[in-house]
Amino acid sequence: MASFSFQDFTIRSMDGLAHAVNELGFLPFFANPVRGFSVEEHIDPRLWFTGVEGPWEWKGPLIREYGFAYGKFFGKKAAFVSPEWFPELANFRRDGYDFDALCDDGLANAKDARLYDILSRNAPILSKRLKQLGNYGGDGMKGFDASITRLQGQCYALISDFVYMRDKHGNPYGWGVAEYSTPEAFFGDSFTSRVYRNTPDASYALLLGRMKELFPRGSDKAIAKFLG
Repeated sequence: MASFSFQDFTIRSMDGLAHAVNELGFLPFFANPVRGFSVEEHIDPRLWFTGVEGPWEWKGPLIREYGFAYGKFFGKKAAFVSPEWFPELANFRRDGYDFDALCDDGLANAKDARLYDILSRNAPILSKRLKQLGNYGGDGMKGFDASITRLQGQCYALISDFVYMRDKHGNPYGWGVAEYSTPEAFFGDSFTSRVYRNTPDASYALLLGRMKELFPRGSDKAIAKFLG
């Protein structure tokens, strides 16, 4: 990994982005407290909001074809995390708790617990259907966005695909609709067998060490803020 120089890397294709995520371990989509550590800052400008296929359209295929975790994992903003590194991030963010244990110890937000229960029983599930089952919107339940964002930040939920609506000719259009899942359902045994093998402190140390390896001159404050 150390031989990969991301600072000099320009993302010009979906495979190039996948290569960056695999080499780095995790990569935010947007600019963040760690300068130069995002898709936004390294994408070829010709592919960023220019009307041609680019990182926005690649998200679903990257999830499906490379098995990346994708969700609002850092500072409530989206990021890709490789299968190798996601168990460490999840262990740290969960503080060693699976969701049942979190509830048993009275540490789960009640609204989040309600949403997680629906998600875990129906994953993978499109956001529209998830909202319907939870009676969100209108005169029903409030706070879907806040809860699903918190669940992603704690690594109890992730986005497992983006599904596009299609016109009468079968052509996709509009923004992709997020499909949600739990890491347990998405990764299976490759996740469940690894997520709690270290202490949360040990997982944080690995994440911190990786960030310092990638950004040896980076601000300790910015790195700590990024990792949460």
